[in-house]
Amino acid sequence: MRIFESHCHINDKSFNKDLDKVIERANSSGVSHMMIAGVTLDTCKKALEIAKANKNIFISVGIHPHDASECSEETIDQLKKIAENNEVKAWGETGLDFNRMYSPQKDQEKWLLRQIEEASNLDLPLIFHERDTNKRFLEIIRAENIKSGVVHCFSGDRDELFSYLDMGLYIGITGVLTIQKRGEKLRELLKDIPLDKILVETDSPYLTPAPQKNKTNRNEPSFLPVIVEKIADIKKADINEISETIFQNTCSLFKTGK
Repeated sequence: MRIFESHCHINDKSFNKDLDKVIERANSSGVSHMMIAGVTLDTCKKALEIAKANKNIFISVGIHPHDASECSEETIDQLKKIAENNEVKAWGETGLDFNRMYSPQKDQEKWLLRQIEEASNLDLPLIFHERDTNKRFLEIIRAENIKSGVVHCFSGDRDELFSYLDMGLYIGITGVLTIQKRGEKLRELLKDIPLDKILVETDSPYLTPAPQKNKTNRNEPSFLPVIVEKIADIKKADINEISETIFQNTCSLFKTGK
């Protein structure tokens, strides 16, 4: 079984002391490829350092909606410069988050649109973040005619799910799927997601899956197999076939080769 971690933040400071061991554990668990998602200019720079030092680790560049108020044209220019590196395979994570509102809505929308523009210019797929936007995010990306990307850590409703699928977007499934109460809705919706549109992710160091969450607060890529196992169980399919299909999905989106 081989697994492609489609979204992690192993460039987070919580991995500073044991990053090499984290990567070793991931490889030993079958996680052979990883995508580190950038959220600020500094995290993109750190992600690039990690990717250049490790085989089969790729990165995306982008500004998270939480940090949109700090974005500028200079920031975008620097991200474009980073994107010249071969390790960069996507733009993101960008999107809208109206849950905590760390940045005003007008700033979030302004820089989401600007980043969509640059991703299109560079022919990079988009990694999207959406939370509690009451369909505003969907309205924007539909108007922008988005054709290539993934809705990371999907947490929407059935209508949103089918809207994303109709646009050809992939759906990122996290360890929330394994949590008894919190993951109930996601487990039900997973039944309606075509296997060829599923990606798996930890979003580490966040969203630790069960049963690991009972032992540690820090999530890491080596925990991905439990998510794949849960998908296989819900889909009533062979886990090796599930993992390989999802692996190929991820390679196709990020154009990393097989």
